[in-house]
Amino acid sequence: MEELEIPTSLGLSGAKENTSSSIVTCKNLKCYMVLTEAEKTAIGSICFLAGPITLLENALVLAVIAATATLRQRPSYLFIGSLALADVFASCFFTTSFLDFHLFTRSDGPNAYLFKLGGVTMAFSSSVGSLLLTALDRYLCIHQASSYKVLLTRRRALLSLLILWGATIFISFLPLMGWRCPTVLTPPCSRLFPYINREYQACWTSFILVLLALILGAYALILWKAHRHESSMTSLQGATGTGHARMRMDIRLARTFGLILLILVGCWLPALSFMLADVSVVLSHAKQRAFAFCSTLCLVNSAVNPLLYALRCRELRIALMQLLHRLCQIGRCKKPTEDLTPGFAFTEDNNCTAISEDEIPRTRTTRLNSVSEVVNNQELNTIK
Repeated sequence: MEELEIPTSLGLSGAKENTSSSIVTCKNLKCYMVLTEAEKTAIGSICFLAGPITLLENALVLAVIAATATLRQRPSYLFIGSLALADVFASCFFTTSFLDFHLFTRSDGPNAYLFKLGGVTMAFSSSVGSLLLTALDRYLCIHQASSYKVLLTRRRALLSLLILWGATIFISFLPLMGWRCPTVLTPPCSRLFPYINREYQACWTSFILVLLALILGAYALILWKAHRHESSMTSLQGATGTGHARMRMDIRLARTFGLILLILVGCWLPALSFMLADVSVVLSHAKQRAFAFCSTLCLVNSAVNPLLYALRCRELRIALMQLLHRLCQIGRCKKPTEDLTPGFAFTEDNNCTAISEDEIPRTRTTRLNSVSEVVNNQELNTIK
């Protein structure tokens, strides 16, 4: 599988020095194809299962947003659409490239391999970047509720998406444009990705870690704001039966965001940890195989994203049901017993997407459909 070369012309002292430093020289890509037959079967099963599911879920989200004019006008759903598009690319690029390399052991040339790897890197970078934009959108919805429409217009949302995708495409294809390992396959090349310079790998890993840290910070600020709101509402209104009947809003948000962040960190941190370790030490075959399994968790994260960010939104679920109803009518199917409301009109005139109606408290006289309305209601009560 792997070829070790220790030059004999260096003499005894040179050989000892090379042996102690564990310098490994690869002549071809076989050094990176380290999976056993059992591991190929396991990873192949994960990819064949998660890949199509990820593609179908995110394609469905994109279709619903594209087919609904009201959703296309709202910045929050533009970010969700960007996330779905990135995860569609991830399901296509990662599944085909990963299976082609590790299962079918296809040895591409440097440019072909770096082009495929650039597609995978672009998809995952855009996915994490879209998650950051979604978190920042929710942050603005909470902390700048009164001026949310002015701060985050559709034009600014599109501009932020253009900057995001432009930056991720540029960063992802830097190795193809020339920032690659100078020794082709030998150190200082990465032991996880052929032709990749360790410096580039360290920069990209740090970039993703910064994005993840910003996401964690945004959600932490949202929880802090929700806790302050809940405390002030309790002091103003006092303990009521409704408060005992329903869980506190900050606790429900903590539970929801805790699940979101746990999945996000759990899927990305193992792979990023191996990539950081590869920058400083020479990884063994066992660690290379472990990284191959950890990298499939990033695909699993793309499969879970539609369930956490898109289908939890009530408006998108209604749009999905209406789209299916229209398709059913086109296909001359039997009309469902429950008549769906024609058109797509919302009762709220607010561009801020609700995190989930399960996390929004309901009072006896008012049903708050978005977190921004919660904050607005708090401000009105304070004035009174």
